Amino acid sequence: MSDINDKIKEEETNEGVDIAENTTEDKSAEAKVSEEDIKTASDAAPDDIKEHEPFNLKNELLEWAESFVFAMLIVQLVFIFIFRIVMVDGSSMNNTLVDQDRLIMKHVNYTPERDDIVVINSSVADKILIKRVIGVEGDVVHINYNENHVYVNGEVISNDHIKEIMRDDGYFSPMWCVAPGEYEYEVPEDTVFVMGDNRNDSKDSRTIGYVPEDEIMGKAVFRIYPLNKIGKIS
Repeated sequence: MSDINDKIKEEETNEGVDIAENTTEDKSAEAKVSEEDIKTASDAAPDDIKEHEPFNLKNELLEWAESFVFAMLIVQLVFIFIFRIVMVDGSSMNNTLVDQDRLIMKHVNYTPERDDIVVINSSVADKILIKRVIGVEGDVVHINYNENHVYVNGEVISNDHIKEIMRDDGYFSPMWCVAPGEYEYEVPEDTVFVMGDNRNDSKDSRTIGYVPEDEIMGKAVFRIYPLNKIGKIS
């Protein structure tokens, strides 16, 4: 009888251990599921209720400074390799351009064309000049002061840009004179013929000769100063 009682107690004890172990496993599983559920719920939460890092003024200022420096670097590279800023010195391009105007000049892969306003590093004048291209290589430029007209290859060009009626004050070289008040120029290879829009007060190809293309720094395309005259130039 004692043996039977002992066996029953042993079985009850084993059952208690099994129940305790199962309970512990269930609690662990519940704890594991709970942690996963919490993480999933947190990830699914809208941005406006998620926990954000505290605002750091120093970091914000550093980010703004880095962005500004990078932008300035890009601008500088653009103006070094694509555009340059030049200033008008004098009145030879009045009324299109006036003294102290600031212009943006394009100088990459540029080939001069008729009617372009160009910036010239003149070896003859020993200074920077800004003039209008009248003729390119192979053109025949005929200036008739009696009629106040300039012809290129026999075709009259517009006088819309000039400041006033042209005068022949006997200042120009007689070697180009073909008749009283008339001069003719045949533009050689790799050169251009230029004139200022203020033709009565301009040091240009009539006095300094043809301009070699390799002395042309670029084409003036945009005025940035004065502010009331900002815009494309032509």
